[in-house]
Amino acid sequence: MSRTDRFAILVALAAILAAYLTAAQVFELIPHIEDEMAFVWQAQVYARGELTVPSPAHPKNLMTPFVVDYHRVGASQGQRFAKYPPGWPVVLAFGYLLGGRAWVNPLLAGLAVWLTYRLGQKVFTPAVGLLAAFLTLVSPLFLMLSGSLLSHTWSLVLSLTLTLAWLDTFVYKTRLPRGLTALVAALTLGLLALTRPLTAVGVALLFFLHALFLLWRGGWDVRRLVLFVGAVSLLVSALFLLWQYALTGNPFTNPYTLWWSYDSVGFGPAVGRQDGGHNLFWGWITLKHALTTGWRDFFGWGNFSWLFLPFGLWAARRNRPAWLIGSVFASLAGAYLLYWAGSTTFGPRYYFEGFQSITLLSAAGCLGLAGWSKTKGWKNSRFIGVGALLLFLVGYNLFSYLPTRLQEMRGLYGVERADLLPFLTPEARALTPAIVVVHIQETWTDYGALLDLQDPWLTSPFIFALGQSEALRADYPDRRLIHYYPDESYTFYMYTTPSR
Repeated sequence: MSRTDRFAILVALAAILAAYLTAAQVFELIPHIEDEMAFVWQAQVYARGELTVPSPAHPKNLMTPFVVDYHRVGASQGQRFAKYPPGWPVVLAFGYLLGGRAWVNPLLAGLAVWLTYRLGQKVFTPAVGLLAAFLTLVSPLFLMLSGSLLSHTWSLVLSLTLTLAWLDTFVYKTRLPRGLTALVAALTLGLLALTRPLTAVGVALLFFLHALFLLWRGGWDVRRLVLFVGAVSLLVSALFLLWQYALTGNPFTNPYTLWWSYDSVGFGPAVGRQDGGHNLFWGWITLKHALTTGWRDFFGWGNFSWLFLPFGLWAARRNRPAWLIGSVFASLAGAYLLYWAGSTTFGPRYYFEGFQSITLLSAAGCLGLAGWSKTKGWKNSRFIGVGALLLFLVGYNLFSYLPTRLQEMRGLYGVERADLLPFLTPEARALTPAIVVVHIQETWTDYGALLDLQDPWLTSPFIFALGQSEALRADYPDRRLIHYYPDESYTFYMYTTPSR
């Protein structure tokens, strides 16, 4: 193991620690947005080996965000399931089984940093890989997503593994059997499709074009490997249709549309919430807004996070494998033109699975501008100036932008661990089992913040509801009925009507 490898391992370990500290100190180890709440619900169900749970008698009063209640034709009872693909909830379920939900994304963050280093080492130089790993570690976008319960860090690991395995199969000579690396490429692409299907399309597009070139110009051994990767990845991806069939009875029913009928991919008047439906114009507006407001989250250098990219493009001009990895971000951005929704709360997260394009090209551009080479090392006149500039930018991020940005994420949408504390006291536990009717004071998160105390089967000591207390009392006769007003925390009203 080289000295650079050892430094990269330290950076990866630092990423695990930094991501966990972000999860603990910023997000308080609880879900804050609807997506996270649905993932948590889904992971608990999968951890028990189930896909769905029976719908309660009054599902609207026992709502979990983005968890659908669906009544199949001929079925005696409706079933409840989350709308999201199964890839990430299955991974998160292992965290539940091992008692370490909060560590899943931080551990994946460390793996993503190591894989970024390995990719830079392979395509450029070890120094480029190490700098790219460091830029990933200190990225506000990376830390926010790795500290959350969202699926993007897992998807980034899949994207990086796919790229490394593809290059080892079709570009570089390694000591690993090419059949093994081809299998890894196929499986990771299939798993990415099971996790974030549109992201898989964006990431896979460039590899698909390269595959067409290999089928045209390659020998029969290369063609067999290309067809093998394609066949296995399609078989794994087909599990997505099987999953939809198991949920809805129809392999082509998109669970997203069962929550919002307009929530689908593509263009047309029935897609999206824009006037006249989603089209290419709105796709461009969404992309422009995401990058305009979120570019600074890449490295925390304000509007200058792109600073070293032009030099990176110049450094990669004769490096064809670098063209492949450098284009993933652009390919993802193009794919998401097909989706009507944008997301900027956590930064431009829809393009995060192509983040290696930004980090590796920026690292290559920075070292190229500094005049670093394997023979000259760091001893040249330009290195001091570029190094000082980089230190200033990283310092600005670490001591100014990053703390401010993370502070903005504390108590996101009003959700805090303090919201749960009234139900963790001995006095509250003495009231269990109970059904708590939550009277929303400001936003729906007055209710949503409490759902982390509730299991999907509604068997936890507390279950939380909205309205219609008389009907709920009949549904759960063995539970105390409590009315709870979030602005009066630690006060429980054991009334049978919602009036005080």
